[in-house]
Amino acid sequence: ESGAILRYLANNYGFDPFWPDNPIERANVDRWAEWAKIAIMMNFTVPIFWAVVRTPLKNRNLKAIEKAINYFESLLKIAEEQLAKYNYLASDNFTLADIWLGHILYRYYNIKINRASLPYLQNYYRRLCDNPKYVEHVKVSFDALKV
Repeated sequence: ESGAILRYLANNYGFDPFWPDNPIERANVDRWAEWAKIAIMMNFTVPIFWAVVRTPLKNRNLKAIEKAINYFESLLKIAEEQLAKYNYLASDNFTLADIWLGHILYRYYNIKINRASLPYLQNYYRRLCDNPKYVEHVKVSFDALKV
């Protein structure tokens, strides 16, 4: 339901360019938001984040985690290509799509794993971290989740 909730909030409180007035531009933002929700979130949260953060080291399946990271980073390369063209995921403007990708990147960059070199993605993440609202609402400690 989180996708529906975010679209509801964007429809009622969002503004152009965060949630574009133009239907074609809005569909592009929604496309990238759905991609981040389905491809990125689903391939990170359980197979990587929970496996690393919620599983004691002695019980971790390191091969499965490594395989999951490799697959996840193959998906992040799609974002890398997009971010080589634009400042943000769907365009040069911060949009709803960046909410989805941005909240996953906070956890991705703050758990103890080896990461691929993805310079456009890393610069994008730095831009997000320069946003006080991102820091306030996304960069929230997840220490309580750790084992």
